[in-house]
Amino acid sequence: MTTYAALLRGINVGGKKKLPMAELRQLMDGLGHDGVRTHLQSGQAVFTSGHGDEESLAAELADAIEKHFGFSVDVIVRDHAYLEAVAAACPFPAAELEAKQLHVTYFSAPVDAARFAEIDREAYLPEEFRLGERELYLYAPDGLGRSKLAEHLAKPRINKGVIATTRNWNTVVKLVELTAE
Repeated sequence: MTTYAALLRGINVGGKKKLPMAELRQLMDGLGHDGVRTHLQSGQAVFTSGHGDEESLAAELADAIEKHFGFSVDVIVRDHAYLEAVAAACPFPAAELEAKQLHVTYFSAPVDAARFAEIDREAYLPEEFRLGERELYLYAPDGLGRSKLAEHLAKPRINKGVIATTRNWNTVVKLVELTAE
């Protein structure tokens, strides 16, 4: 049995794609997952499973959500080891920053630097980003909601062909804790 976090993109935001966490837990229980727990209303679920891999589990959950709730939701599933490695590899001084200043964007597949080559990094300072293999770390000193760099990074042409979903540092750390249990 492996412990995973499911990251759902764009639910319960602005009254759209309402997905009650209690119903999500029931749905995931029905898929045969154990120990299903949710974190916040913004689309994090932790569960254990003895079948599938990250990609097949994400596809299975996305399909079940669409059938049950009637709308599609992008889903990324990652295991504890990956989540822990992402937190440990943070290139910014996480302990010195407020959680609203530091974010991780998780991608459904590896991304390379060429995807971000058009971005004039100097033009966005003091905001910065660093790229991992399937994640991007974003330092936004005024928070994500005011970040011009985050707005640029979210453009469809930059994320073409991959699912991208962003979490603040508190959620990044909490998912590591929850998947370790």
